[in-house]
Amino acid sequence: MKYLIVGLGNIGAEYQHTRHNVGFDILDMYVAKAGLVFQPARYSDVCTLRIKGRNVLLVKPTTYMNLSGKAVRYWLQAEKIEIQNLLVITDDIALPLGKIRLRMKGSDAGHNGLKHIVETLGKENFSRLRFGIGNNYPKGFQVDYVLGKWSEEEWKTIVPRFEVACSAIENFVLMGIEHTMNHFNNR
Repeated sequence: MKYLIVGLGNIGAEYQHTRHNVGFDILDMYVAKAGLVFQPARYSDVCTLRIKGRNVLLVKPTTYMNLSGKAVRYWLQAEKIEIQNLLVITDDIALPLGKIRLRMKGSDAGHNGLKHIVETLGKENFSRLRFGIGNNYPKGFQVDYVLGKWSEEEWKTIVPRFEVACSAIENFVLMGIEHTMNHFNNR
């Protein structure tokens, strides 16, 4: 059994720890807790590990957010991973800060990274973990907000929620998306 866990974000120091890079931050925490590190690879930084006999490939695309589908398609094909074993982690302004919502399929909801993945794969039937970044910004400043750094107060709120997201990743691998949705969507 092979699994592909993709955290969406943008590469470069200017994007580090921004709201839009929540997928990278969650995977960074997961990998650090495992005592591992990401390595550069094609279209991505990758880390492989095993969870109770299951092979898991963690991927942070280096293609920038709007071209994330290239990395996802490449690793699904290269590792011969079934689409039902794909989990994409992304930010969501429609969710309150720190709220986690898992779905087994759906639209891109206006998220450019998800949009490119859907276009590239030609399918919407892959699991996603959406992490709420809130929408506390003045009208017309969505881009600035999404690409902005977390405030110190927000950081205190979201780090424990990253822990919950890390637990959801492991649950997805061990128990599947339906069980994970039932267990984590209301936490």
